[in-house]
Amino acid sequence: MTLLRQLATWLGLISTVAYAYPALDVSLTNGGRLHLVGSIHMGSEAMSPLPEVLLQQLQQSTALVVEADISDMGSPLQEEYEPIPLAERLDPERYQLFQQHCEALALSLNRFEHLPAWHAALTLQAMQAQSLGLRPHYGIDYQLIQAAKAANIPVIELE
Repeated sequence: MTLLRQLATWLGLISTVAYAYPALDVSLTNGGRLHLVGSIHMGSEAMSPLPEVLLQQLQQSTALVVEADISDMGSPLQEEYEPIPLAERLDPERYQLFQQHCEALALSLNRFEHLPAWHAALTLQAMQAQSLGLRPHYGIDYQLIQAAKAANIPVIELE
């Protein structure tokens, strides 16, 4: 245990409880308590269902705070359009890498040509994850959001 963690534990700022998932309990000065959980957007079937202790923590909470509520995203980004093709917006080396990744996943470059570069990169990243067997509905945050909504626990987005 690092010195800083030992000090925080001694001061009662964090709990000594160890969980089977990446988590940390934090005590706030106003008497409030946070159960911070490391989560990912996509996961494998082995990550479902969530551990019962995590679901119990959720049931005892007044809200679930997440980066973004990904349970009902739709596709608000589809409307974004870049008139200049991606090949002209990326340097040749990056564009070649992008082409290689698309070819490896049997994806048409045309689907990305007029997306903002960051959107094309995120879409490609998600498709790479799916090719490895990861799925959004097995992601920790998605499962927590669904459980919170089923229990009428408010979901608060940071984004």
